[in-house]
Amino acid sequence: MTAGTGAFRQFVLKVHSRCDLACDHCYVYRHADQSWRRRPPVVPDEVIAATVSRIAEHARDHPELPCVHVILHGGEPLLAGADRLAGIARDLRTALRGVCRLDLRMQTNGLRLNESMCRMLVREGIRTGISLDGDRAANDRHRKRPGGTGSYDAVVRAVRLIGSPEYRSAFAGLLCTVDVQNDPVAVYEALAALRPPRVDFLLPHATWDRPPARDPARPAAHAHWLTTVYDRWTADGRPFPVRLFDSIEAGRDGLESFTEALGLGSPDLVVVETDGEIEQADWLKTAGVGAPATGFHVLRHSFDEAAAHPGFLAQRGGLEALSRQCRDCSVVRVCGGGLYGHRHRSDNGFDNPSVYCEDLFRLIGHVLRSPRPVHRRHTLTAHGFDSLAAGDGDGEALRALVGAEDSVRRMLLGAVCARYPGPEADALIGLDQQWPRETAQVLRHPHIGTWAVRGVEGRLTPDAVRQRLGEIAVTVALRARTALRLDLPERAGQAHLPGLGRLTLPPGPGSAALLARDGRLLVVTGADPVPRTVAAAESAGFAWRPVHRVTTGEFTVLVEDTDPYRDDFPAPPAAALDETEHALWQRLFDEAARCIRTRHTGRGEGVRLLFTACTPLRGRRDEGEVAAAPHAFGALGIVLPPTAAELAALIVDGVQQMKFNALLDLFDLAGSEAARERLRSAYLDRPSAAVIPHEGLTVHGRRMADRLRG
Repeated sequence: MTAGTGAFRQFVLKVHSRCDLACDHCYVYRHADQSWRRRPPVVPDEVIAATVSRIAEHARDHPELPCVHVILHGGEPLLAGADRLAGIARDLRTALRGVCRLDLRMQTNGLRLNESMCRMLVREGIRTGISLDGDRAANDRHRKRPGGTGSYDAVVRAVRLIGSPEYRSAFAGLLCTVDVQNDPVAVYEALAALRPPRVDFLLPHATWDRPPARDPARPAAHAHWLTTVYDRWTADGRPFPVRLFDSIEAGRDGLESFTEALGLGSPDLVVVETDGEIEQADWLKTAGVGAPATGFHVLRHSFDEAAAHPGFLAQRGGLEALSRQCRDCSVVRVCGGGLYGHRHRSDNGFDNPSVYCEDLFRLIGHVLRSPRPVHRRHTLTAHGFDSLAAGDGDGEALRALVGAEDSVRRMLLGAVCARYPGPEADALIGLDQQWPRETAQVLRHPHIGTWAVRGVEGRLTPDAVRQRLGEIAVTVALRARTALRLDLPERAGQAHLPGLGRLTLPPGPGSAALLARDGRLLVVTGADPVPRTVAAAESAGFAWRPVHRVTTGEFTVLVEDTDPYRDDFPAPPAAALDETEHALWQRLFDEAARCIRTRHTGRGEGVRLLFTACTPLRGRRDEGEVAAAPHAFGALGIVLPPTAAELAALIVDGVQQMKFNALLDLFDLAGSEAARERLRSAYLDRPSAAVIPHEGLTVHGRRMADRLRG
């Protein structure tokens, strides 16, 4: 692959280039690019076969891809017919078997959705989103049939059908295009009444040459519309995920955006038209004739070749590729300049902020200023629960588990700060308010959960709790490159910075303090008040041991052999690894990552999203062991086995345990002890620890909040 290019993760396959609606805001038919007129209405068999082959080739060439997302699109994809859609699904599954996981979706207007089609969608695993702009007045303002009549009744019938218990596993959610002429509360209530698994609000496509209609009396009208919906959604307890709002909050916390319309993540989407032409994202049709074109074709070119096109490269430039106005903006890391197509102006291309810049700035500011919900409602769709029960869990369900565990960790930390007030707690609370992204990143260190549970339960001394609070605060300050001082207790012995390493102090009495300054860790002692780096302090008896990592083509995890709270496993932690042992772990993990990809297809995404740290345990290497600590979500304790194949099996089994533990925080799961004894691991010839409860599981599951309130 050419330097600077990246792998595509999302493949939009146009299966039909015509539509049975005549929406006046459609970017395919109502903007400058009218290339649909010269393309075949239905994608030919040879284009399907070539596209499927090219996607599998791309996935094989990029082992870092645990999953590819394919979206069947149009025009209106249901016009292609159930048999053709089912055939594409089967061909994709066959081609990707043993390569990576397939997430197959479709976006439709819903007019042709009937029970037969729904049965096919469930059978073939095609998760389907439906476009609906709200109540009857809102939807029929734009989404009309060719004769001018509205589509609301037919679309709502389709939503209710696919949302029924029999077919709900195929229901991906609703897509709503914002129109400020519509009542935002009425639109929200109409969508919420249909109990969608997810809602996505889209700003109507526009450029600086064709800007959205503006009313001077209503500046930033789109921001006002969306903040009204955000406030109502929050007041209702967030009954379903909203991709736009969730993406803003993810950006605040340092996570990837869930939409290409926000964030600094590299665009990873490519389109295959019905004639086989490989193009950039559809919304570029708003910029001008031929704007999405690349000159590549699936019958003649690979996706790696297409990825080197200047159009794709320009979108992968990150922060430095944005306009000066964007780079200087306080919310740029959340906004990312907005949707690439919305930045276009004919005289200077895409070197502009979004045409919705003021709206995005006000919306993001409103969300960031809004108080975090005290008890955020985490949801898991029926499809998500079923996908986890089936073994893998799709990406959406896995991210829901990660989000829920982030909230559990934050709730525990809040309880610790309330129980042990002082300068350390105050410093951490202040850093969270000023540097929420960096704080969120530090709080994901798994063993903070184990420490917090022990602190809440009173199983630690106040000095130990307050020292750990201070260590967490110093770690946040280092990430944020801001200044902070932590005075260590007398005879502290050690200080551990989560995810960074351990500082051993010289023996004997004496005061010492840690300083975070410009991203550097400094040490001050009573005998020498001049701050010194930890390396320079070695002459005074200080010793710094950084945390090891193992990095593979599939994932990177900490080898946590320094954290004092890494002992929440059935077996005791092993001694710190020396360099030879670390090299052995690196080699076996490299080989195990390849084994997971080839032998445990479907498990790779769970490993990548959930597995963040491993602790070497004492035990017999001829057998190998794995365990997931109940309060240290993301961590596995591992006795390293002799072979990479055995290690791969241990990792995927341990990640299954993580999923089970996370589900216990969302649902009360019940089963008989006899049934537990009969359950065995699918990967190891032994009972699965996923169903063997740990002793002292006193604050796990939905009883967590009750315990904290008590």
